[in-house]
Amino acid sequence: MADQLSVVVAGGGTAGHIEPALAVGEVLRDEFGVTVCALGTDKGLETAIVPARGFELHLVDPVPIPRKKPWLLPGVPLKLANSVRQTRRALQRSNADAVFGTGGYVAASAYLAARSLGIPFFVLETNALAGMANKLGVRLGGTGFNAVANSGMAGEVVGIPVRPGVGDDPEGKKADHGYNMWDLDPARPTILVTGGSQGAASINAALEGAVDKLTARGWQVLHAYGRKNDAPQPREHYTAVPYIDEMEAAYAVADIVVCRSGAMTVAENAAAGLSAIYVPLPHGNGEQGLNSAHLVDAGAAVRIEDTELTPDRLVQEVDAILGNPNRHAAMRAALKNSGAGDVARELAQRIVRTARSARSR
Repeated sequence: MADQLSVVVAGGGTAGHIEPALAVGEVLRDEFGVTVCALGTDKGLETAIVPARGFELHLVDPVPIPRKKPWLLPGVPLKLANSVRQTRRALQRSNADAVFGTGGYVAASAYLAARSLGIPFFVLETNALAGMANKLGVRLGGTGFNAVANSGMAGEVVGIPVRPGVGDDPEGKKADHGYNMWDLDPARPTILVTGGSQGAASINAALEGAVDKLTARGWQVLHAYGRKNDAPQPREHYTAVPYIDEMEAAYAVADIVVCRSGAMTVAENAAAGLSAIYVPLPHGNGEQGLNSAHLVDAGAAVRIEDTELTPDRLVQEVDAILGNPNRHAAMRAALKNSGAGDVARELAQRIVRTARSARSR
């Protein structure tokens, strides 16, 4: 259709960049009838995630900044120029009316290419502290949005978009599917433990020493240990998988989640109404701790520093929540006021409105 809008989403490398981009992309496609495709690289998770969600993926060269290898910096301009040329071709082939980026290796190329072609573009920073690519995008004239205030990037604070339907299971079909798929007992409360797409060694180690005590209390554990890690020893009432592809089923069966506090993880947990024990990644600039701070302050989540995570501490914190129905209910009630709203739809509306206006000029 000649009047059908086309939007390219750009957020590659990690699930934290890909998922919010696809959340908005799904609303654009399914509710507004927009043709949506994605930019990515062959080194990120997008090669698996994007096609599985029904989107065409255009691959371009990544341009990471070698912060720990400054002697490689002179080669960055040439790599960036090549990546921008590839991205321009992808935008032109897609007849893009707008670009929506969430950071990562492809975002800078997407913003530069959109600017050079006169295509409106949008920049969403999902982390508590903005990354280099997104700061560049706003400086180039992109419309900036932030998940939280004071990220260091100009832009309206809107929250984090999550995929449509997260936390919705009125007929219990997602839960039934999850119980069957992972051989879980519907009568036992479920502890979901995940370290993200690659797993988390410290969380895995703490759980190894805690799992028998947790299951002895009448609970069961669904554990995503990470594709790069060795499979844990099998145990009764303990299901270990390298990666969870069907997170909506996992949310439907879970009563509590133990995980890192990446921005997307925090947003999806909140949207799903899951009380959580967050163990922020100990590296970087401390942004993971900031991502979940508002939920911890509201009493909707608990934080354990990575250096303080032991089997006994994990059992203690889980017991204090699952073993106390009143506290568990209070945490879930606090989540309802956490601001996990319909951000994906709001952003999609803004993109469509701007794209239509740009077409009419």
